[in-house]
This record gives sequence, structure tokens and C-alpha cells, in this order.
Amino acid sequence: MQEIIAQGLVYARGVWRHRWFMLLVAWLVCAAGWIIVYKMPDQYKASARVYVDTQSLLKPLLRGLTVETDIGQQVALMTRTLLSRPNLEKVARMTDLDLKAQQPEQMESLLEGLGKQITLEGTGRENLYTISYVNADPQLAKRVVQSLLTIFVENSLGESRKDSDSAQQFIDKQIQEYEQRLVEAEERLKEFKRKNVGIMPSRGEGYYESMQAEMAALEQSRLELRQAENRRNEIKRQLEDEELGSESVITSQPTTATSAIDGRIRDLQSKLDSLLLQYTERHPDVIEIKRIMADLEKQKAQELKATAKKGLQAETNPVYAQLKIALSQADANVASLRTNVAEHSRRIGQLKGMVDVIPQVETEMAQLNRDYEVNKQNYETLLARREAAKMSQQAGESADEVKFRVIDPPFVPSAPSGPNRPLFMGLVMLGGVTAGMVFAFLMSQLRPVFDDRRTLSEITGVPVLGSVAMVWTAAQTQKRRIELGSFALAGVGLLAVFAGIETLQLLDIDVLGRIKNLVGS
Repeated sequence: MQEIIAQGLVYARGVWRHRWFMLLVAWLVCAAGWIIVYKMPDQYKASARVYVDTQSLLKPLLRGLTVETDIGQQVALMTRTLLSRPNLEKVARMTDLDLKAQQPEQMESLLEGLGKQITLEGTGRENLYTISYVNADPQLAKRVVQSLLTIFVENSLGESRKDSDSAQQFIDKQIQEYEQRLVEAEERLKEFKRKNVGIMPSRGEGYYESMQAEMAALEQSRLELRQAENRRNEIKRQLEDEELGSESVITSQPTTATSAIDGRIRDLQSKLDSLLLQYTERHPDVIEIKRIMADLEKQKAQELKATAKKGLQAETNPVYAQLKIALSQADANVASLRTNVAEHSRRIGQLKGMVDVIPQVETEMAQLNRDYEVNKQNYETLLARREAAKMSQQAGESADEVKFRVIDPPFVPSAPSGPNRPLFMGLVMLGGVTAGMVFAFLMSQLRPVFDDRRTLSEITGVPVLGSVAMVWTAAQTQKRRIELGSFALAGVGLLAVFAGIETLQLLDIDVLGRIKNLVGS
């Protein structure tokens, strides 16, 4: 620590030894710096404040009906791109600054200067933005701020409408494309159905479901057929027993027998009419019923003939008559069930014969239906989106989603905002003193002087046996005092000049201007 202090004292004595050089350099640097600072042109700061209102009354009312956009994000993007090159070029054209730039290099320099001198500050949640610009010409600064404010408002509205128009054009183009796809899918589906008529899956059932259903129906028909045959056989047995137990032949009147046969014929005719509504004349059930009706007609004719021939009008056995009617109905039911069994067997055979064709048809049909449904769903979705986009655009045009309220219009204060001459004057003063001290220190290093024995011994490496002190005469002492007084007076003069300049700057007194006015008058 002692060595550091000693070394510092050595440097201080060296600087003090060249103090006049230090003072001279300080005076020169300060004088030059103060002149430069004084001649710096005044800077005027123009500013404007604008509030971006993103709250709209229609927004909560149209929620879910229109396309919801993040207005805050759009405003944030707009503020970040305000100082882009295209916008700066617009500002230059609107303020005629581009007339001063004849060369591309000058235009680049102009745009670069605008980007550095323009500031856009926001307060965050409040959406309150301040646009400011500093220039030596106050009117130019005001025009630049006004141009930026205009671009800020127009860009937001223009970009919003441009995005809406672009979105609608894109959706319209997609709707046309999907409409064409939908028509093509419908044509493919229609052509496929036409080529594969008769083997298409019905009621949403596939090949294996249809096969399983037919087999189940066949088993059910066989079971019903066996039950009907057993019932018919039992009726035959009862009828035979009734014939054997009867000793006399009871004849009935023709009207009773024919009325029973007529009732059966009417029942079969009703059933035939029902079948003809579903099937053709060549259907097995239709043919069988017609055969039974023909047999009944023959039986009726025989009954009438026998009755007319014998001329007998006797009462018949009611049990026997009922059994005859039941036997005829059972025969008809058995015939119908046999027809059903045959039909189901035929269908199962037909399905088995097409085991390789129908599944392939069903697969192709499923693919065509899937393509059609996808295109249809996308088409309907696009139609709904287009309506939402139109409603959003109309809502944006009728009630602005973003409203700009100019809180403070572009304004330039009468007093310049810069440069901060008092601060610069102080920095010049500090720089001048520092430059003088550095210059004196360099002089001391170029022309070193040993002030004590220890330093001489350390530098030369030779032991110093003693030293001779300087004895000052009265004249020399007086000269030193005068020299020190002059140095102090020069230093105090520098400080006084600095204090006077700072006072004039703080009081905003233009001394040189007044002097010029006096000289000119």
C-alpha cells in the first residue's frame, strides 16, 4: 500500500511539474468544445398521443356468429411495423424529404436518420401510444409526426379490410373447388349405382349381414312350415275320425256349402291382392294362391252339381264342416310357407354365388360414399365460414372494431428540447481538464525527473549515499509565488468562464446573438 501511495505521489509531482501545459491544453480543449456545443443547432421535439380503443358493442352480441380476431395482437403488430421501410418511405414522400435525396445513398441515409429519430412509445394495457420526432426545423418535425399518425390509422383500417377481402376470396375459390368435387363425386356414385343395380347393399346392411338375415329367416320359415304341417295332419286325422264315426250321410243345403267355399275364396283373393302389391304374377306365392283358388272353384262347382243332381236339402254336421274349412286353410298355409322356404333358399343360393362380387361392390360403395360425405361436409363448412366472414366484414364496416382517438394532436413547443447544452458544457469542461492532466502526465513520462533518493536508487540500481537540498533565494521565492498566483488565476479564470457559460445557458441568454445585433445596428 505504501508503495502504491509513493508511486502515486511521484506521478502527481510529475503532472504538477508540467502544470502550465496541463492548463494550456485544458483551455484549448474547453474553448474549442464550448464553441462546438454553442453552434450545435437547436432540436425541436414534435409529439402526438393517440388512444386505440379495441372495445366494440357488437363484439359480445356477435360472439359465435362472426369470425373472432385478436384485435390486441393486430394493434401490437401494427405498432411494431410502423417504422418499417415502406412506411418511412411514405413519410419521406408526404413531407417532401425525398426531394433532398437525389442519390440512392442519400435516400438510405435519410431513411436511416428517420428511423433513429422517430420514437413510438406505448403504455401497455391502456393502448395509449406516443409518437415523437426530433428535428432542427419545428414545422418539419410536426409534419413528420402528422404523417406517422395518418399512416398509423390508415394502415390498421386498410390491413383489416384487405385481410377480410383476401379471406373471402380464398373461401370463394375453395367453395368453387369443393362444389366441383361434390358434383364429380355425385356423378361417380350415380354411375356406380347404375352399373351395379340389383346387388347394391340395402337398408345399410352389408353382404354378411344380409346372408345372416336370410339364413335366420330360412330357419324360421322351416320351423313354421313344420308346425303348419303338423297342424294340417292333426286336422286330417280328426276329419277321418269324424267320417268313420258318422253312420249317415248328412247333406247340407247348397247355400251353406257354397257360402263356406266363397268365404275361403274371398280370403285368398284378399291375400292375393296384397301379394300383387309387392310381387309380380310370376311370384311363387301368387301362383300357389291362384292354384288353390282354382281348386276351390272346382270344388264349389262339384258341390253345386252334386246337390242339384240329388235334389237333397239336408242339414250337415257342423263339426265336420268346420274341420273341412280348417283343413283347407291349413293346406293354404302350408303351401304359403313352402313358398317362403323356397324363396329364402333361392336368395341364400344367390348370395353364395356372389360371395366374391358383393363384398367388392360394398367396399367400392363405402369408398364413394366416404368421399362424397367428406366433400359435402367441407363444402357446407366453407359455406358457413363464408357467411361468417361476410357478417364479420359488415360488422367491421358498420361499427369500427378499432377506434383511434387522438388525445394530443401533433404539437411542437416553442422552446427547443435539445441539445442539452449545460450538460454538454460540463462534459467539455471535464474532458478539457482530463485532457490537460493526461498531456502533463505524458510529458512527465517523456522527460522524467527523480524527486527522491529511493526512486533514483530503484531505477538505476546504484545506491544513493546522500542528497543536496535546494535553497531558495528571496527572489526565487517571490518568482514562485507569482507563478503559483498566475496559475491559480488562470485556473480560476477557466472555472469562472465555465460558470458564466453555464449561467447564460440556464437563463437561455443568447449573448452572441445580441452582440451581432448590436454590431449590425
